[in-house]
Amino acid sequence: MKHKLELIYFKMRALAEAPRMFLHYTGIEYDDLMSWDYYGKDWSDVKPHVPFKQLPMLVVDKKYKICQSMAIMTFIENLAGINITDPILNAKANAIMQSAQELFMPLNPTVNFTTGEKFKKKRDVMMPFLLSRFEDLEKIVIENDKKFFIYDEPRACDFVTFHHLDLSKLLDPNLIKKFPRLEKFLEDMMLITSVKSYLNNRPELIDVGIEPKLIIDGVEHSTGVNKT
Repeated sequence: MKHKLELIYFKMRALAEAPRMFLHYTGIEYDDLMSWDYYGKDWSDVKPHVPFKQLPMLVVDKKYKICQSMAIMTFIENLAGINITDPILNAKANAIMQSAQELFMPLNPTVNFTTGEKFKKKRDVMMPFLLSRFEDLEKIVIENDKKFFIYDEPRACDFVTFHHLDLSKLLDPNLIKKFPRLEKFLEDMMLITSVKSYLNNRPELIDVGIEPKLIIDGVEHSTGVNKT
């Protein structure tokens, strides 16, 4: 059964990235909408009425609202028919996905919004945590001895992990180079035709640490939750 899917988010490279890549990989059609285009109102007016008061949100058939990015990823995995049926492997995949998701704070807000000396300070403060978590993820992918974290084909946990590792290169391009197996994981993900196509065509995030902006349809827009 084909569903009408609408993915609602903001102008930032953060929690909607993994769902977007995963939808492209699975070939599932969806509409990618900014909050103000979907609701027709400013986020400040809409926020109190949105489940959990946050986005992204996946609207299914104009009726069902799926919130929380990992719930969205699980839904996509099931909808595509590539969910992990082995309970042990599924638990392992969920643990990887949750561990990668913990990189969100403060990595994503810092890359998307922080500038100047605050950017440098936050980068330095978070570095021990990033190094520790990257080390954990590197050990797991090495021990599994597959191309990706569970199989030789990616699943939801791989796309979540990819997003945060990829974003870290905008924080410090040398960080990922300390972890050659994770760097190889990123390269393998980017070699997938549908993923490569998405990455080549998504809005470019520029001026990180200075004045972050997304280039959307050739126009620079400051990152944020408001229409520009």
